[in-house]
Amino acid sequence: MSDYILLMHKTPDGEPAEAWDRYIATLEQAGHLRGGSAIGGGIACHKDGADAAITAHLTGFIRIEAESFEAARGLLAGNPVYEAGGIVEIRELPKTN
Repeated sequence: MSDYILLMHKTPDGEPAEAWDRYIATLEQAGHLRGGSAIGGGIACHKDGADAAITAHLTGFIRIEAESFEAARGLLAGNPVYEAGGIVEIRELPKTN
């Protein structure tokens, strides 16, 4: 099993809280959920002092455990952003020793 992070991109209309509750409960009951959170506003810092633009379209992340990228992709069913036609990035989290 590997850990993956699902990065949710902002959708024009947002998603209902009830849909998120159902989706998170489904992942948790199946033993795939490892954590996650909504992402609020912030700042992007550079060592030279110049501010950079933040990635404002990222609205949340979920950490999951799955057998493969394809298995992780299968866990998008019910994800409110995905179901609304929005973008969800799947990234593998490398194992460290």
